[in-house]
Amino acid sequence: MNSSRVVTASSPRVKARGEQVAGFRFRRQVILGGFIADFACFEARMVVDGATHSTDRQIARDAARSAALTAQGFDVLRFTNDDVRPNLDGVLETICLRLMELRLRMDDSAI
Repeated sequence: MNSSRVVTASSPRVKARGEQVAGFRFRRQVILGGFIADFACFEARMVVDGATHSTDRQIARDAARSAALTAQGFDVLRFTNDDVRPNLDGVLETICLRLMELRLRMDDSAI
């Protein structure tokens, strides 16, 4: 999520100010419950974090971290560097689609 990018489902790399995806603002390197999330959107209650760990211990730590963030009410998406580097548009589209699902839930709960 480059600081000069706004992403929509139909246009994953529209240039604009701020770190926005589908109209949601993300903050970088946010401390949440003792963890540092790579990206967090408080409005959508979403965390986008790396999944670069490959040992059993690191995988278990990532799972515990995701569980703790979920317990705090955050939806957690994880991507490896191998996901992002060759397919940034696909990763951004996945984030955008999940945000649209969360927006529908937020709209439904406001009724």
